[in-house]
Order: sequence, then C-alpha cells, then structure tokens
Amino acid sequence: MKIYLLKAGSCLVPHDQAAEDYLRKVKVGAVLSVDIKQPRNYKFHKKYYALLNFLYDHWEPEVLEDPRWKGIVPEKSFDRFRADIQILAGHYEAKYRIDGSVRIESKSVSFARMTDKSFEELYSAVIDVGLKHILVGYDDADQVDRVVMELIQFT
Repeated sequence: MKIYLLKAGSCLVPHDQAAEDYLRKVKVGAVLSVDIKQPRNYKFHKKYYALLNFLYDHWEPEVLEDPRWKGIVPEKSFDRFRADIQILAGHYEAKYRIDGSVRIESKSVSFARMTDKSFEELYSAVIDVGLKHILVGYDDADQVDRVVMELIQFT
C-alpha cells in the first residue's frame, strides 16, 4: 500500500485521509518498513487527477444500438478512461501481442517515471483532448484549468 506522509518537525504524519485511515489500523508498537521517496510534485499530481475526474464526470459513452457486446453489458470505467485519455494525449507506448499485432498502452504517470516538465506537458495535452472530445461549451485550456483549481480547493 502506498500512503503519503507530511514532515512535521522530526516526525512524519498522515498527509490525507487515506493515510490516516491506514495508520489507524496498524497496532501501536508495530514496526513498518518504509521506502521513502519525495514525490515529483504531489500537489500537481492531485491537480492532474482532479482534471481526469472532472473530464470523466462530463464524459458519457456513446450508447450502443444493442446494449450488449458478446452478451456482456459494457460499463463506464475510470481506469479505462484515464488510459484512453493519456493515449489520445500522446502518452503511450506500442507493444507486440502474441498474434503479432501491436497494442497501444498508456505509459505510467508514476513519480519515478516522469519529470515535472513532462508531467506538465501531459496535463496540458489532456486538457486539449478534453476540449476536443468531451467539454462542449468550454472555450479554452485556461477556463478548464480554473475550474480544476476550484475543484481542488474543495478536496
């Protein structure tokens, strides 16, 4: 499990509710092994996911004529949406499949795999994809960024 901690004096304290909930479950006196890494820019990472959630909330998949695909009813999925948005934003890699065809997969946005600059470029590209495919009625990237900043203030 990954949690985020905040340095307070010489102590580490939970940064968010998820970290606090996890640490409450750990018995007093228990020893934990921790691999400490300072994230790229945690606030910007949260902003990126706020953008993705905003876009996801505004996205409605096209309804199929027959609501079933091979007997299964497709569901809206945030993980699939996130991957597709990143692919459309150009953040992907191509991999061979066993049958020789090529599959496009979104790249990781983990702190260890992206610099601040490349993450900012991805954020900007995702806004552009959102404006093109989802956000009818929004004029430009600055307007979307302002909305995302307002959303972050409420979390």
